Order: sequence, then structure tokens, then C-alpha cells
Amino acid sequence: MRLLLIEDNRRLAALTAEGLGKAGFAVDLVHSAEDASAALAVAGFDAVLLDLGLPDADGLTLLSALRARTDATPVLILTARDGVDDRVKGLNLGADDYLVKPFALEELVARIRALLRRPGAALGMVLQQGNLAFDSAARLASVAGKPLDLSRRELDALELLLRRAGRVVSKAALENGLYGFGEEVGSNAVEVLIHRLRKRLLAAGATAGVQTLRGIGYILTEVPAEKGAEAGAEIGQ
Repeated sequence: MRLLLIEDNRRLAALTAEGLGKAGFAVDLVHSAEDASAALAVAGFDAVLLDLGLPDADGLTLLSALRARTDATPVLILTARDGVDDRVKGLNLGADDYLVKPFALEELVARIRALLRRPGAALGMVLQQGNLAFDSAARLASVAGKPLDLSRRELDALELLLRRAGRVVSKAALENGLYGFGEEVGSNAVEVLIHRLRKRLLAAGATAGVQTLRGIGYILTEVPAEKGAEAGAEIGQ
């Protein structure tokens, strides 16, 4: 899931982005309201982490502008302002949650996942299709209860596809959800990633598979166990 972190304290921002990356999120990092507005104009994010004390504008102004254009992206405010009035104002302007600095990374991750579980944002903590399951909090995948060994990027792709199970996910949407602005992405990076993920699901006997709809995107659907190998061979061409 892709996050936009808006934080002017560069050391705190770097440490937070690093920790969120290890928790399985793709993080884009900006340090000003101007850069945040530019990022929001060109990319879609699953959630926004917003510091209020930005150098060029109050974060609440940015939040107000975001909601004024009916952008419903979940917003979690991160700030040193701990007064009740500040919290109430932020929530009334459209923030979804509020975390006071200093905070524990584990709590931040938990709050983000709670936001993404809300209706319209994502599914629950355990995502499942057929005998394939993914625990989004523990970052563990399994097939018929047996652990599935996947790389971090494969887990990210699996989570994204499971959250949209039964719906087509375009290559552009996968790239947007998996890679940040600063990452170099090869022209066939998504194809290679999906090919690896598909092979691992087939080898584990998963009754859910990733199909490629050429020129359109990818879709994760349940397939009968006895047809899994046949379907995998067909869609893996």
C-alpha cells in the first residue's frame, strides 16, 4: 500500500519512512506543503501522514484543501501539538486519526492498518481467497495453513491484489502501489514480479491464481484445485 509522508523534520522523516518500508509500505516522502500538493496531484495514495508544522503552510490548510476537492484519502495527522482544541480542529477538518509526537513506530503502523481496514479503504486484517490467506498485520502469507515464503515485494503485490480480489488491477496501479517516486522501475518489473508470484502460488498448491489480461492488467481469482496447474500454465505464457 502506498503512503505519502509529509514531514519537514528530515531525520524523523527518514527514520519513519524506513520503518514503514520495513512494515511493507511503499512510502513517498516530501518536506513541504507545496511538494505535498504536487505529489497528490500526480499520484494516488492509500493514506497520507501529515505533519502540521510545515515550513510553507499549516498542515491543516493542506488538509482543508484536500477535503474541499472531495479527496477522501485517509489522513493521519502526526504532530507535536497535543492540545484538545488542535485535535478537534484537525478531526473536524477531515482528518481520520491523530497521533502525537513522539510516537512508537509500532503504534503508527497499527493506526495506518486500522485506517486501511475501514469501509471504502480496504479489507480486514486477514485477506483470503480460496486456500490462500495473508495476515496484513504480521505480514505472513499461507496456503492451506502452511507458511508461504515470499519476498517483501512479492508480499506487497499479493496484498494489493488480494485487496482488489476479483477486480482487474492495471499495471500502472500496481506500479503506483508498489514503488515510490524515487525508485527506479524497469519497464518489465511488474511482469517479472507477477510471474514469480504466480509460480510460487502454483508450487504451493494455492486455489487462487493471478491471471494476466493482456493490455488491461491482472486479476486474482479463485480457481479449482484440480485446474490450478492447467490455469497456471495458460496464464503464465
